[in-house]
Amino acid sequence: MDTADNTTGSNNVLYSKYQTDESDLLAIKELVEQFLSEPYSVFCYRYFCHTFPEHCIVAKDSLTSKLVGVVIGRRTDHRGARRGYLGMLAVSNSCRGMGIGSELIKRMVDSMRGLVDEIVLETEVTNVSALRLYERHGFFRDKLLTNYYMSGSDAYRLKYFFD
Repeated sequence: MDTADNTTGSNNVLYSKYQTDESDLLAIKELVEQFLSEPYSVFCYRYFCHTFPEHCIVAKDSLTSKLVGVVIGRRTDHRGARRGYLGMLAVSNSCRGMGIGSELIKRMVDSMRGLVDEIVLETEVTNVSALRLYERHGFFRDKLLTNYYMSGSDAYRLKYFFD
């Protein structure tokens, strides 16, 4: 599925790549801040979304146009490997359990297919639902990162390899 196209998935959710006019930037920042333990400035969101809009995919309610989910990623070279990075994934509490997170992950992976060798991400060891979600989509726990977050919490680095 081409992530550049606006397509409606199940549950009347419209998926599209980030539009660099910044019309969604503050809504993205507000949604992500509800769920991630680390604070990020608007400049961080702007860097990811403007530099790699094809890897920033938004999910909106097709009736209200309200942002209900987002995945934000980037590409880089890492020690000779082409690496994708899933930096942020958030789904509104009112829309959890509807498959939006799964669809966003699938679209992120598809957007990077052929461009990178692997995708990495970090998530808190206590975030069991996120770990299960990523593992269902082929990510595996690669490394324990002790005291990774500013709060002192540990994280797992997860990886996804393309065939």
